[in-house]
Amino acid sequence: MEICGLLTDKNNAVPLKSISVQVRVQDHVATVSSTLQYVNEEECPLEALFVFPLPADAAVCHFSAKIGEQEIVAEVQDRESARDQYDDAVSSGQQAFLLEESAESPDVFRLSVGCLSAGQNAAVTIIYITELAVQADHSLRFCLPAVLNPRYTPAGSGAGIVSEISSGCGAVPYTLTLSVHVSSPKPISKLESNCSLDPLVFLQSDHTQATVNLSPGHMFDKDFELFVFYQDTHQPSAIVETGVTTAPPGSLMRDPVVMISLYPEFPEEVMSSLATRGEFVFVIDRSGSMGSMMHYGKGAKMRIESAKDTLLLLLKSLPMGCYFNIYGFGSHFESFFPKSVVYNQETMDQALKRVKEMKSDMGGTEILKPLKHIYSQRCHPDHPRQLLVFTDGEVGNTKEVLDLVKSHAHSHRCFSFGIGEGASAALITGMAREGSGHAQFITDTDRMQPKVMQSLRFALQPAVVNIFVDWTLPDGLTVETLSPPINVLFQGQRTLIYAQLKGESSGGSEGTVTVKYSLKDQPVTNQLHFCLKPTEETGLSIHRLAARTLIRSLEQEKRSGAADVEGIRNRMVELSVQAGVSSVHTAFIAVNKDSRQTVKGPLKRRRVLAYDSDEFDDMCYGVPQMGCDDDVYVELDEEVELLSGDSEEYDDMCYGVPQMGIRRGFACFKPESNDDVYGDIDIYDDGFDALAEAAPESQKDLLLQLVSLQKASGCWDLDATLADVFGKTEDELTNQKPAQVDGSVWATLLALIWLYGCKIEQQVEWQFVAMKAASWIGSQKVGDLSQCVCAGNVLLGCQVTKETLGI
Repeated sequence: MEICGLLTDKNNAVPLKSISVQVRVQDHVATVSSTLQYVNEEECPLEALFVFPLPADAAVCHFSAKIGEQEIVAEVQDRESARDQYDDAVSSGQQAFLLEESAESPDVFRLSVGCLSAGQNAAVTIIYITELAVQADHSLRFCLPAVLNPRYTPAGSGAGIVSEISSGCGAVPYTLTLSVHVSSPKPISKLESNCSLDPLVFLQSDHTQATVNLSPGHMFDKDFELFVFYQDTHQPSAIVETGVTTAPPGSLMRDPVVMISLYPEFPEEVMSSLATRGEFVFVIDRSGSMGSMMHYGKGAKMRIESAKDTLLLLLKSLPMGCYFNIYGFGSHFESFFPKSVVYNQETMDQALKRVKEMKSDMGGTEILKPLKHIYSQRCHPDHPRQLLVFTDGEVGNTKEVLDLVKSHAHSHRCFSFGIGEGASAALITGMAREGSGHAQFITDTDRMQPKVMQSLRFALQPAVVNIFVDWTLPDGLTVETLSPPINVLFQGQRTLIYAQLKGESSGGSEGTVTVKYSLKDQPVTNQLHFCLKPTEETGLSIHRLAARTLIRSLEQEKRSGAADVEGIRNRMVELSVQAGVSSVHTAFIAVNKDSRQTVKGPLKRRRVLAYDSDEFDDMCYGVPQMGCDDDVYVELDEEVELLSGDSEEYDDMCYGVPQMGIRRGFACFKPESNDDVYGDIDIYDDGFDALAEAAPESQKDLLLQLVSLQKASGCWDLDATLADVFGKTEDELTNQKPAQVDGSVWATLLALIWLYGCKIEQQVEWQFVAMKAASWIGSQKVGDLSQCVCAGNVLLGCQVTKETLGI
């Protein structure tokens, strides 16, 4: 195992002094240039290793390093050839760098530094391109990963780069400077971040260009997230980019490439009635790492507690008559019911009771076994299976999991949620992609509920089938689609298509792309007309993203049992080398750009070993499956008191759960035996309970209180607990009830008025709860509904109209 960063043979990090990042956002594509400044403070030259995270869909297109006054620039070569060249260079004393993508997970890279002389500085620059994902609030999310969580690797899996990762303790000694330049044909509304920003500066009067910087003094101890808001975000668009004249004729890099962004619009009559059928299977990570905090501000909850709150909301939002089940997994797994059951008041109550008892007490993170069990269960006719997976994404067998999801894509849709800093983007986005679903990331102070409910809305949308893409181009032009076939469309979500334009146009300047599909047996057509004139100032970003997309498609084809495996591999290497982007079969190998001279002095090869038990004694690792013995634990004693201490008090402590990838912590626990950690034990559980009790009590969430009181049918009872949510007494509610109205109808009407009048800003969270309530009221015999709404408004101090309630 290795700590992230450049390392020496003594497990000491080569000091990282600073990180400088320049981000250029053009519409929904970001080009990121990161320069990391290191210095070797040892007395001899060393070979070091740098393990780092990148977005799963990023195309790494440049790597260089400046060591002293010499610049080393990397070239893309076949992986085995690059490794041989690197080993030859190191053994002969030459400076060399090797940059490799993990074969287990495409969001992990490893950089081998062939020589760093005593006292030398090294400035490492990495450039990558990535697409920005659309969020529930219509913003575009850019994330700069800071944490690479240790990935839980099942025994016998033989993981490579991923298994080399471990976490360490101590504060982060380096700083981050970051600048962002945003440009778009659409005006920029605002930029938001989870970190402090300097004021936004607009460069044009029409607000189509802007810059912003990260405020000084930031310590790079968490993911940096930036949310870009445009006016009219959901507008179809096309970017045509010219090729490179020196590239081979007919190649991807020679011809123009077009990137089509589509936002499907479903007919209103289809969207007005979401599905009332389906089998909803919730898969919840209950490994030790889910016991860490969502963030470290006031009122923070543990990840598992936030997941439990979200499950409450999900269970209350399900339609009557559907099927559901809940799985928890860690080193083993368990389900609430032997098989999915019909959703009604009885089964919902049983499930909610079990949810309250859930803890992060199931050891490691083996997600493959529960998925295999779920897929082995027979599907219910006329109830499409929807899989919703919640995990902090720390697994080492990512590609094996994705292969399994893909092999069952015909029988279900998979919606995935990455929880907390460092969740594997490759796992989360990959499961959604292979399962024709949607991925969400919940980090820092994000509320989990809005993002989850957006995905539930997608899950309730009818499946789109028979998707067909048609191109209309001027004579002389043909098109070769580079993206894999579209197998999923959701209302309000972007769909990207990359295509290579071949030939010469006979004079026409416009093309058309048409997407046809069936929705509830109804044919639908979406069309986009686009200009064939190349867009200026995009460099080769569209070509490189297209190449990365095609490489990933070829990789999937090769892994799915294609006949010509060697031919596919060669095609991937050819594309990777021509486009200058990373792939699993290539690597960036660095050569000395200036003099190509060898470096004087002996070079010692440094390979990083795992900590031995003596080194562990001064640390606190609380989960034995990571390779620890019993003697690595310390007694809980009074350490919980340090929760309110300052950061210096934390420095000598470590989290009890190493998978979190975080550097300072709460407390550690000493189980009676390793078996205790895997089972329902008192000491392990009580430790987490102690942490929860020691943390500041968060303010009551009145919305969740209200939702918890709703019946499966959608109604509420008129009682004191409901009155408490409204800040009233039961007598006040009863005395104001119109005479002709039933108690449950009055209670349900008040709940709806309160939601629309007091919690409208959280509507995305309670929309399905309200739909069920409105539907239930509509099925009851109610006299003068308008009079009831007026009485409810007076009682609750709201001004909600009957039409607003949707009854």
